[in-house]
Amino acid sequence: MSSSDFRAGKAAIAFILVTAMLDIVAMGIVIPVLPPLIEQFAGDSSRAGILNGIFVALWALMQFVASPIIGSLSDRYGRRPVILLSTAGLAADYVLMALAPNLWWLALGRMIAGVTSASFTTVYAYMADITTPENRARGYGLIGAAFSAGFVAGPLLGGALGAWSPRAPFWTAAAMSAIAFLYGAFILPESLPPERRMAFSWQRANPLGALRLLRSHAELAGLAVVNFLLYFAHHVFSAVFVLYAGFRYGLDAWHVGLLLALAGVLELIVQGVLTGHAVRRFGDRKVMVFGLFAGAVGIACMGLAPNDWAFALALLPNALWALAMPTLQSLMTQRVSESEQGQLQGANNSVGSIAGIVSPLFFGAVYAASIGPGAWFPHIGSAFLIAALVLFAACLLGAHVARKAVRAAAAEAA
Repeated sequence: MSSSDFRAGKAAIAFILVTAMLDIVAMGIVIPVLPPLIEQFAGDSSRAGILNGIFVALWALMQFVASPIIGSLSDRYGRRPVILLSTAGLAADYVLMALAPNLWWLALGRMIAGVTSASFTTVYAYMADITTPENRARGYGLIGAAFSAGFVAGPLLGGALGAWSPRAPFWTAAAMSAIAFLYGAFILPESLPPERRMAFSWQRANPLGALRLLRSHAELAGLAVVNFLLYFAHHVFSAVFVLYAGFRYGLDAWHVGLLLALAGVLELIVQGVLTGHAVRRFGDRKVMVFGLFAGAVGIACMGLAPNDWAFALALLPNALWALAMPTLQSLMTQRVSESEQGQLQGANNSVGSIAGIVSPLFFGAVYAASIGPGAWFPHIGSAFLIAALVLFAACLLGAHVARKAVRAAAAEAA
């Protein structure tokens, strides 16, 4: 697909980006208020750190189970119906959490959200349908930019609403998901024609079956490990960011929302502006490796920041990690056939979900063991420092594996 072809498909691209952004705004709204709500039910910050990690892990566990099923269903029935059902499910789930009287209701809500949010695999498969391999990093960068735009508006709105009422963000998130459903129902076109669809198979749709795809193509397994490490490191944000910022720097929901919005703005710039230009000049591999390295530096700076201003400034280098995700996705899509794109995205999301199960539990425990008089870890920012080491390991592995993937792709094209 040439640049003109890419522009010709801008209507379909715009539809999927708006749908994705509306979903992310809804998710971002609840981020500043969900951990404090858990802390309110739990009674103290240390216990809240562990419980928040458990809640994130429950969400990821459901994603692990649901993602390959949803990816395979989208390969069989098309992307549009899967996206519509998921957005409708999210709207219902936020209503449930808005009414939650205790931790058990919140836990159930997070599990349902894990299933309905698994539609993000279909969003990436949709983009793969309407772009060619050489333009996928650009397309995935646009998806990342839409996600980042959602995370700019969502936490800001959530922080403002949370200052008024801790339940208001959930009701607003339900309304945003309902808008996404209506938008998709009337505007979103189907991207997968009938002749390119695959028969549904439980062998491919179960999580372990989906992961077999990653072993069936050269270099995919190594890239999948890089993907795992990337997800593992960045779940430090979902596990402890809000609680850490409040405990160490005394930031309330509004100021945490501002920080998350700043992170979203920076990632929006990186994925929406820098990714395409960087890939054209340096290629997927070099851009991915640089993004992983810069992200490691940024997370380390966050863990060492002596005050809230230094913590906020550390978001600058950390935002460059956003270069790694679309380029890693692009490298992986080049190693499978067009009919396997939905299955690949389901497998990728399963890998991310595995990281999302173990990482929040790990970082939540590290955070809990880093605060208070009986702290096991010597530094309160230990969770961020460990995450930086994990991301640096991903950088080293990614440099090696991606070199082999690029060579293999070049050999096949010759």
